[in-house]
Amino acid sequence: MTGFDDEVFDSPTPWVAEHIRAYLDTGGTNGHLYQGWPTLLLTTRGRRSGKLRRTALIYGRDDERYVLVASNAGAAQHPAWYLNLAEHPQADVQIGAETFTVRARTATAQETPPLWRRMAAIFPMYDTYQAQSVRRIPVVILDKEPC
Repeated sequence: MTGFDDEVFDSPTPWVAEHIRAYLDTGGTNGHLYQGWPTLLLTTRGRRSGKLRRTALIYGRDDERYVLVASNAGAAQHPAWYLNLAEHPQADVQIGAETFTVRARTATAQETPPLWRRMAAIFPMYDTYQAQSVRRIPVVILDKEPC
């Protein structure tokens, strides 16, 4: 997706940017598990700017697929990374030292309940976020692109 020629802009949130830097500097050794939760680095193409944007997110697995929750801590609006994926579904992921390209999609209404339970088992605050949110929080499925 990136070609790695474009400059990548890390999250402007200081603690997230610090997490990303530690993850990158150590090939995921320091950062893959963040406070006990498995995290990946997701690089999306900005829907308005066209710039590459990187953030760190908690993830789960469903067989060969990776699963994310677009919680934005229960805020009324979707997180920017989710909106970027809706516009440009191809993204880059780093898990530990491994990097690969994925294609993202929002889970269907049928797929969501078991994936939600899986993700809430990893990070129980997702249930709290959903209870306080005015929006239905999307679950995102990432499928690895063939090499």
